[in-house]
Amino acid sequence: MTTVRASVDVDAPPERVWAVVADPRNLPLWDRHIESVQGVPPDGVREGTRYTTVLRFMSVRAHVGAEVVELDPPHLGRIRLSGLLDATVTTRVDLLDVNRSRLEHEVSYRFRGGPIGRLAARSLRMLGGASLALRHGALAQKRQIEDGAA
Repeated sequence: MTTVRASVDVDAPPERVWAVVADPRNLPLWDRHIESVQGVPPDGVREGTRYTTVLRFMSVRAHVGAEVVELDPPHLGRIRLSGLLDATVTTRVDLLDVNRSRLEHEVSYRFRGGPIGRLAARSLRMLGGASLALRHGALAQKRQIEDGAA
């Protein structure tokens, strides 16, 4: 397994940060390879919620299953991914002061074998690697939160 981490400081309280990052329907806003997210309940996620993320690498589409395995709003979420890749995504939101928070993501992952897994891994490397992709995603979340588009 490979583990990557990214963190950003956000000018918003933890509850506002959480409202954005805990909604998987926002994923396409943060990563252009995420085409859609399916199966998220209208009232949001809770432990045990399962949904599917549809990824697109060039002209290849892949489905990644997600299950919320731990949730402690507005501070901690842990999601297990399976399909094209096996991964655990941990998101933490910590209060820095009255209106500032630190948003941290940690992703431990492994692409599955086969042609689609190799294509996805190669595409990720071409983009600068998982660390850079995670950093870009965290910065996109920061922009969404601070611009008030929650």
